[in-house]
Amino acid sequence: MMKTGLLRLHDALGCSLVAMRRAARVSMTSALANGTFGALVVLATTPHVAQAKPSIAQYDQPKYPDNFTHFDYANPDAPTKGSLSFENYNELQSYDSLNPFLLRGAPAPDIQNLMFDTLMQRSWDELASEYPLIADNVDVAADLSSATFHINPAARFSNGDPITAADVKYSFDTLTSSHASPVFNAQFSVIKSATVIDKNTIRFDFKHAERDAPLIAGDLPIFSPKWGMQADGKRPPFDQIATQPPISSGPYLIEYRKNDKQISYRRNPDYWAANLPSRRGMFRFERITFKLYRDHYTQLEAFKAGDADAIVEYSATQWARKYVGKNFDNGLLKKGDFSDGPAQMQGMLMNLRKPMFKDPRVRQALTMALDYDWMNRMMFYGQYRRTNSYFEASPFGATGMPGPKELALLEPLKGEVPPEVFGPMLKQPDTIPPNSLRGNLRAARDLLGQAGWHYRDGALRDANGTPMVIEVMDDQPGMDRLILPYMQALSTLGIQAHMREIDSALYEKRLNNFEYDMTTFIYPPVTIPGAELTRRFGSAAASEIGSENYPGIRSKAVDSLIHAALSADNLDDLEAATKALDRVLIYSFYLVPEYYSPGARIGYKTTLGFPKTVPMSYQYEDWVINYWYVKAPTTQSASNTTAATAASAATAH
Repeated sequence: MMKTGLLRLHDALGCSLVAMRRAARVSMTSALANGTFGALVVLATTPHVAQAKPSIAQYDQPKYPDNFTHFDYANPDAPTKGSLSFENYNELQSYDSLNPFLLRGAPAPDIQNLMFDTLMQRSWDELASEYPLIADNVDVAADLSSATFHINPAARFSNGDPITAADVKYSFDTLTSSHASPVFNAQFSVIKSATVIDKNTIRFDFKHAERDAPLIAGDLPIFSPKWGMQADGKRPPFDQIATQPPISSGPYLIEYRKNDKQISYRRNPDYWAANLPSRRGMFRFERITFKLYRDHYTQLEAFKAGDADAIVEYSATQWARKYVGKNFDNGLLKKGDFSDGPAQMQGMLMNLRKPMFKDPRVRQALTMALDYDWMNRMMFYGQYRRTNSYFEASPFGATGMPGPKELALLEPLKGEVPPEVFGPMLKQPDTIPPNSLRGNLRAARDLLGQAGWHYRDGALRDANGTPMVIEVMDDQPGMDRLILPYMQALSTLGIQAHMREIDSALYEKRLNNFEYDMTTFIYPPVTIPGAELTRRFGSAAASEIGSENYPGIRSKAVDSLIHAALSADNLDDLEAATKALDRVLIYSFYLVPEYYSPGARIGYKTTLGFPKTVPMSYQYEDWVINYWYVKAPTTQSASNTTAATAASAATAH
């Protein structure tokens, strides 16, 4: 499954974007068009199921035994006092909604993570496993057609009401209705229906027998039907519940809202799940406050002045040059580099719905115009690595020659896939001597010529004399320093390229309606590939307005390999399918691969502590928010901190 939370764009001088903002926007069902819900169907029998288990894994067995006490990357002895002051959680500069499940509006920072628990808890140091949270066990049908969850009788909403199977069904029906964002409809699209068995038991039936379907059901966030209910007992349509504080299932409550740029969450003292193994060592701050700044420069300066406790940095230049000053010198602030797992695929994708991108030789030529090595050397201080795979830094990415299992999947597709997929995996063009950008552009010119594009009358033109004109669309200030050198290389080929920077709202609209030539995009990393493959690369998604298939991929071969991945019975088969798919995607040149950061760059106050074990795969901001803590002060450290703070204040005045 995909990592939860947000992904940030490297490297727009620290400016960021949320990958989920650019995620699935698929057609909605009209199941709840009138804002009401039908009666719950309660059955007395269920299909044959395996023995109930407290934890499940997509493949093999869960890492942790049934009697585990805490995750390895959590510190169960961490102090539970102190506050965390955090700045912008994502690229949003303000918020206007307390409902993170709607399409419209900007939700409050990290509200879904802090206020809404899911049926089960994903482990951050396994490929795909879940452990008890709201549900204390799950039965998965032997034929994978359904999964039956038992709700922990102790589970409670923030208002003290018990969480029941009916509440779970309400949450599912709401999130898959036309009143919620299509992101959630897409996420839970494998679920056909939810059926209440008894007060604490609910069964999810699946449209297809997929190994990840039970885990997808376990990812369901739960909220109360009383949320937004009016004094007369009427419930407004869900998409009109935007400013009422949630009646939620998670560990935090909203303490106060100062304005649309600040919000503070307070840990619920009655949070029922605080001592569950899946929660032990988690959510240690008594209070978490977010302050939203208009730009990253102000945000960074505020952190350096001690206004925030931690900041995640996405600019290599900022990290190399700007994390200095008196509070770093006196020990109040520190820089930390932390390892990470699978990498995102970041690149400039091409919209194949535009005729000029139909020929793969044109697309390959455009990949050769990016001088990554110069960028990494001159702009990024050597902090990034080149992306060569859609599953970079993962066992699911292709390398070297295809193995026997990959060939068994690729051989029947001969004639439908690029012939190069049967050879070594493509290495992206470089400019390390003896190679050069000039040499790459000569090769690109030859490819364009083979595709029928030739330079004449001052421009690169097709057989009809139409010039190639490419608009590179973006909404992030600072990305111009990366895009402009690329456009200069394109102009050397005779391509008339220009950049259009637009505001986020218009960008979102144009992206959802596929109104662009090229744009920088992130495919969020996954620990284990699954249903997102269909949304990202499946032919059916290419014609759905707002889908994740932004390049417009329509390939029977790709569809076949996605099916092989989703129907894999073991990890070996899954790896073979994703590696074969990776080869086809890379050799089809749907985007210009860029680069990725091998880890997290986090600045923080030295009063904060964190577990010794770093998770295998995690969202950086939520790792800090969920698992860090305020260290218990010693006499000496308290004295040093006081002195440093006083010195900082004296200097400021």
